Amino acid sequence: MPQKQAVALQVAGVPIHSRAFLAPMSGVTDIVMRRIAARFGAGIVVSEMVASDEFVRGSEEARIRAEGQGVTPHVVQLAGCDPHWLGEAARLAQANGAAIVDINMGCPAKKVTGGWAGSALMRDLDHAVRLVEAAVAAVTVPVTVKMRLGWDDASRNAPELARRAVAAGARLITVHGRTRQQFYKGRADWRAIAAVRAAGAFPLVANGDIATKEDARLCLDQSGADYVMVGRAALGRPWLAGEIGAALDALPFHEPSLAEKLDVAREHYEGLLSLMGVASGVRHARKHLAAYADEALAKGCEADPERRRILLTGEEPARVLAALAGLFSTDRGLRAA
Repeated sequence: MPQKQAVALQVAGVPIHSRAFLAPMSGVTDIVMRRIAARFGAGIVVSEMVASDEFVRGSEEARIRAEGQGVTPHVVQLAGCDPHWLGEAARLAQANGAAIVDINMGCPAKKVTGGWAGSALMRDLDHAVRLVEAAVAAVTVPVTVKMRLGWDDASRNAPELARRAVAAGARLITVHGRTRQQFYKGRADWRAIAAVRAAGAFPLVANGDIATKEDARLCLDQSGADYVMVGRAALGRPWLAGEIGAALDALPFHEPSLAEKLDVAREHYEGLLSLMGVASGVRHARKHLAAYADEALAKGCEADPERRRILLTGEEPARVLAALAGLFSTDRGLRAA
């Protein structure tokens, strides 16, 4: 674990742990993963995207996505296109313990942009700013905004949106270095984020394709951002943001041993069963288990197709846990630990 800094970092007065954050990822950054990532020193961990109207109406799925027990600071990311619902959701998030409310203006998924939410908001900056204003008016905690470079290469308007969002009260801006039309193809353009840096002196987070300490350093250099946000590379490695943050702050970090990684995978799996119930939990956990198995393989454990099949299809938790332990504890894997 990294040691604490002598002078605490902060975002808009909210103390944070490091300069590397865990990105909000729908279906991935469940509360169990966020607790683990926070424990390993991620500066901020952000909830899965929460639909504003569903959250206010009491949807159980939205409630689970917005869960923050055991995470400090608790950050809830909201999505929506109606200022009323977004404001009410922000109010509810703060009442339930959120220390920061983030507004999603970057999700590229068609089911989100089709409802004029997510990155579709970058096609109507006046409306996007109204959403920021509604959230800021509804809460006393900081409001932040996550966006992309623009809708497409012909409309890279992130600098303008960032400037206007900050003028409306946003306290931090995160930019994913792709346009919406790129989805996740190609490489994130960290240099393009520098145009957002030039738009003002607000706190800026750079996101996209950050998987190593070297990536993070290069990204900060090319973008001029203050922080980095780690996304898909943290799947199966919830300690990664903490590891990168420690490196950026020149602090020691002990990468978990193979046995410790197995403990993390078990904790994640059992936590999801407790959170969602066995029927839903075993299905939700499969993407995580596959990623943990990939991490074991990368660290020298032997591939075992049958055990992996059980991870991806098994319905009985005891059998799944036994298969997971087997993948992490082959003779070769034990030598690698």
